[in-house]
Amino acid sequence: MRNTMKVAKWEVKRNLKNKSFLIGMFLTPLLMLGGYFIFQWIGSTDVPDDDAAVLLVHDELGVFEQLEAIVAEQSLSLELEQSDLLESEAEEVLTDKENMAYMAIDKRILDNATVPVYTSEDMGEWFNYDIQALAEPIQQIRLAQLSLSEEELAMVTEGVQFEEHVEGTLDEGTANEEDTEAANILENLVPGIFAGIILLSIVFTGMMIFQSASQEKKDKIAEIILSSVKPEELMQGKIIGYFVLGIIQVAVFLALVMPVAVWKIDFPIIEYLLTPKLLLLLLIAVLGYLLFAAIFVGIGATMADISTAGNFQGMIMMLPFLPVLFIGPVIEDPSGFMAQLGSYIPFSAPGVLLLRLSFLETWPWMEIGIALLILAISVWFFMKMAGRIFKTGILMYGKNATPKEIWKWMFID
Repeated sequence: MRNTMKVAKWEVKRNLKNKSFLIGMFLTPLLMLGGYFIFQWIGSTDVPDDDAAVLLVHDELGVFEQLEAIVAEQSLSLELEQSDLLESEAEEVLTDKENMAYMAIDKRILDNATVPVYTSEDMGEWFNYDIQALAEPIQQIRLAQLSLSEEELAMVTEGVQFEEHVEGTLDEGTANEEDTEAANILENLVPGIFAGIILLSIVFTGMMIFQSASQEKKDKIAEIILSSVKPEELMQGKIIGYFVLGIIQVAVFLALVMPVAVWKIDFPIIEYLLTPKLLLLLLIAVLGYLLFAAIFVGIGATMADISTAGNFQGMIMMLPFLPVLFIGPVIEDPSGFMAQLGSYIPFSAPGVLLLRLSFLETWPWMEIGIALLILAISVWFFMKMAGRIFKTGILMYGKNATPKEIWKWMFID
């Protein structure tokens, strides 16, 4: 165990001194944050004052302040100015103007609901949409003619909403039930996303074991290393070392991204994250890493040069992406047959379990127990087989091992 930890420390120190590794570790979260802020900036509905259309309002019914409130509340690209300009003079005034309009609010709206609007030739593309948002206070004046009470007026102006009810459910407390359901979803979704980030980070870092074992074999330094440690200790040290590197990457990612997420997202992320369920999700992520790391380190030891990887090695490298095949069925029905099947296949189980448990309100503990047992046995089996492959493959030079040779190393002493 002592030699195993020495190898692990050596792998950690060696990679932390690697400029490419350090740049990638910090660049990934920074690119994500940069993309997020650029997307927000591009998608912002705020329009600079220079691009806002000037709207001259001739108000005879006293609704100008209400119009100003709507413009401010909805961040419309309009700049309102109260004007005494008569309608007959509007066209002449707007002739040489750009991005300017005139609106007359008078008693005509009481008879035919018409508000004349005059515009200059060049208007912003959003003007026609923004002007429609000013209809509400004008409509209120027309409704006031009906001499309705405040309750009747509120009933008439209230928008109609369509609310779906499932047969057999009660109508009482619908809002509270919806809030509770949303909270339950977030309570499962946030830890699931967190565990998924950890799984992806340590598995992608673990894929570097593949390159590490192959590179040491190519540079012919494996024999020197094995003169001091056993093959099993070298393999285990690599697995532990790259696990630590993955956790370091996760820590850097969270240190940069989490403060922004807490600042920008309007719900208590930390409260939903720190739940007992997180421990089980992290266990699934760690088991998933150990499974793939054993495969990567074993197959990496069979390759003379990573640039000459064949179809067999390429297929092995694609195993972590197997859960992608189950994303659609799992989201559509987290308790369905495909979701259960994905939970019992060792190579897809980590990703599928995290996805299922993020969407299920009530966890199927029997299925989880069976899936974890299968995953744990698979980790033990592939660790054992990887040790056999590594012991022989790391000392074989000149060519990549064939599937037949690997099978022989695994099962024939």
